[in-house]
Amino acid sequence: LVGVYTNRHGERWELQLKGSGRTPYSRNGDGRAVLRSSLREFLCNEAMHYLGIPTSRAASLVVSDDDIWRDQFYNGNVKKERGAMVLRLAKSWFRIGSLEVLAHSGELDLERRLLDFIIQEHFPSIALNDSDRYLEFFSKVISETASLIALWMSVGFAHGVCNTHNFSLLSIMIDYGPFGFMESYDPNFVPNTSDDEGRYKIGNQANVGLFNLNKLLQALNPLLDPRQKQLASEILEGYGQRYCVHFTELFRKKLCLLGDDEGDNYVIAFLLKVSLVC
Repeated sequence: LVGVYTNRHGERWELQLKGSGRTPYSRNGDGRAVLRSSLREFLCNEAMHYLGIPTSRAASLVVSDDDIWRDQFYNGNVKKERGAMVLRLAKSWFRIGSLEVLAHSGELDLERRLLDFIIQEHFPSIALNDSDRYLEFFSKVISETASLIALWMSVGFAHGVCNTHNFSLLSIMIDYGPFGFMESYDPNFVPNTSDDEGRYKIGNQANVGLFNLNKLLQALNPLLDPRQKQLASEILEGYGQRYCVHFTELFRKKLCLLGDDEGDNYVIAFLLKVSLVC
């Protein structure tokens, strides 16, 4: 993260570099990025934005003369590639994993401070003096995450690494790694060549969203009282219904179905099945 920029419209954007080198979080990696993946991230950021899907944005791409060694297909064939760096923007880069790591290490005071900061900066409808603010925050993240996944599913997009580190607390698309768009409908479509088990296949993306939101609840639980924990669990149980509502609304629009007919879901499912057979 290199800083925060406020544009002429008063919008606040956090500027982040991807591929600039090692950081304290690089683990055993070199912290670099290759031109191939940087171009894909740049283009998909902008494509998703113009498809009307909440996403990070790409401001610039700089090519490097440094040699980067990568095993592109994870088959032991390491090759030298040209490096690159993307300057990308988002309203916030905080993720579910940002809270998970604090809860896991028992840094609850810091987790509370971080949550209050995120709520103050990005959730103005939630009052900081409300004792149920974390519960309201959790409910909003669930609803907006369900909406986001339904949106990307409606354009045939599959996020190749749907872990908690790649799920934004602001429910925007971030970290375009091994993603893909389906050419034709296939619920078993997997864009990530290293995902041998198909954990992140497109037909499982909504379920993975639920898994990640459950991890968010686990991270919030130490900050909730018994009543709030029970209510949070009930809110999480409603995720599936929220996702189905968003998904159905989007496909009604795609098919120009008017009103709210009980048979709409059958028509949508039937057409998806037909496209799969064809």
